[in-house]
Amino acid sequence: MPVVVTAVFYPIPGRNAELIDALRATIPAVHGEEGCLLYAIHDAADGSITMIEKWESAEALEAHASGAPVKALRSAVEGLVAQAATVTTMTPLPAGTAEKGEL
Repeated sequence: MPVVVTAVFYPIPGRNAELIDALRATIPAVHGEEGCLLYAIHDAADGSITMIEKWESAEALEAHASGAPVKALRSAVEGLVAQAATVTTMTPLPAGTAEKGEL
């Protein structure tokens, strides 16, 4: 069963562009990980940067969480964030059509 994750990053004031660049630089390695279906960053109105992820399974997410690409991401954002990211793991609850009712 797929797993959806949001990871909200809180940039240090004035470091937003640097945080985005650091995240963008690490994304290609994550996209190459087995089980990665979606890994995309979004600029939120409150100034945070939200990563929306979708993984084929909990096992794929677990491998990602302990893998080299995530270690590189953590290193890349060090000094650019005001606090630890807020990570939320979710299980899809499909509704309506497959195209519009499930991420």
